[in-house]
Amino acid sequence: MNKPLRRVSVFCLILVAALMLRANWVQVVKADDYANNGNNRRAAYEKYSHPRGDFLVEGKPITSSVKTDNRQYEYLRKYEFGPMYAPITGYISPYVGSNLLEKLDDDILSGKDSRLFVRKVLDTVTNKGTRGGNVALTINAKAQEAAFNGLDGKTGAAVAIDPDTGKVLAMVSTPSYDPNVLAQNDRNAAAKAYDGLTLDTDKTRKTPDTNFDPKKPMDNRAIRYTYAPGSTFKLVTAAAALSSGQFKPDTVPNVPLQGGKLFYPNSNQFLPDSHGECAGATLQAALEMSCNTVFASVGQQLSQEKVKAQADAFGFNNFGKGANQNPLDIPSRVAPSVFPTGLDQGQLMRSSIGQDSVASTPMQMAMVVAGIVNNGKVMKPYLVDELRAQNLSVLEKTQPEVASQAVTPEVAQMLQDMMKGVVENGTGKAAKIPGVTVGGKTGTAQRGVKNSEPPYAWFVSYAKGADGKKVAVAVVVEDSDAERNEVSGSSLAAPIAKAMMEAVVKK
Repeated sequence: MNKPLRRVSVFCLILVAALMLRANWVQVVKADDYANNGNNRRAAYEKYSHPRGDFLVEGKPITSSVKTDNRQYEYLRKYEFGPMYAPITGYISPYVGSNLLEKLDDDILSGKDSRLFVRKVLDTVTNKGTRGGNVALTINAKAQEAAFNGLDGKTGAAVAIDPDTGKVLAMVSTPSYDPNVLAQNDRNAAAKAYDGLTLDTDKTRKTPDTNFDPKKPMDNRAIRYTYAPGSTFKLVTAAAALSSGQFKPDTVPNVPLQGGKLFYPNSNQFLPDSHGECAGATLQAALEMSCNTVFASVGQQLSQEKVKAQADAFGFNNFGKGANQNPLDIPSRVAPSVFPTGLDQGQLMRSSIGQDSVASTPMQMAMVVAGIVNNGKVMKPYLVDELRAQNLSVLEKTQPEVASQAVTPEVAQMLQDMMKGVVENGTGKAAKIPGVTVGGKTGTAQRGVKNSEPPYAWFVSYAKGADGKKVAVAVVVEDSDAERNEVSGSSLAAPIAKAMMEAVVKK
């Protein structure tokens, strides 16, 4: 071969090698980057080219996929129960993205998960067509419906937990929204609906041509909002008192009243009681009547360190810092609940009754009750029971996980009995269920500067059926049509909790 031809051959070989190197770089090394690039619409088109997997409640789908005439987005998500499950599933839209479980479990639902590969190949060979896997939820359908119906027309949230496992049996946030308006195939309509649900925060304006709602319907109040828990927090203070060994349910705490009033230190301001029978009350009676003075004094006697340590044991102040702390994910992220530090004595008094800077999600207060009814053991809550393949075979099952031992079994039993007394003899009578053991605690939490806004109405409770089935519930009503003087945990929140408990424990 002459020299010029040899040079041309070598040059061509170099070009071929460079081409092969570049092709491998693009197709192997950079494949994931290109596939996941937001500007790559082919990945989005592929996701909507086949039916998406479903969310299952008690084995039945609460979602589906609808075939369209659109060649780019052939299948769209349909939500069969719309607003009822939106705070759990979230939404997925070809134009405005996704959130909550639709986003977190996208690999399974879209069919991208590597564990679905063999099934995808078999379905292709047998001409069954491609589809995603399924996500089986822990939700009890009747409890979810009871919570949703109970909160209809109100702003608030409700949570129910299986104390033995941590399974979330119900999780509702109202007002809610219909995710179907975001899943539609009309870009402009979907974008307009999304803007109306998220962008406008002007509470003085509500225009009829948008979906604007000042109550932020896309926010999940059950896990993302923290409220002053009010008197429901007295369960935590009572747990700290009983765990200290200084108190028993029949102990009469020392309350330094002056003229029948409990004054803040170095102040002429006093902490009021809503009941006149609180003077000389035992710890049991004080919980039944929700005596502020008793529990404020108990908190002072224990110290803020002990009350905070007890709150932490139930799950408060979990900010994900430190080697042994992880933020609570169920798998959607739960906002941390807070019991503050650096309190003066007046602040400690108010914090011990769930006011001042104490803040809790409804999920956290449900965890407190669940720990009490589970012999002091707090289980980590979870929403996803199983991940399933297209043929419903189980790919992964969530195993119950202990979060903490908040109190001893002996203290837990005393707290259960005290809560039972609240329902039988005290402020929680509205939650009674014939033939079922029920314990609870009401809460009416002050809100706004100098208590200028209507209070939060709370009710937390547990129920034990004759067959041993148990449930822990927390309900908070943020706003309702009730007059201010009619707002209470007993009147607004307890009936909702009762309906949820009945749905779980009554046959």
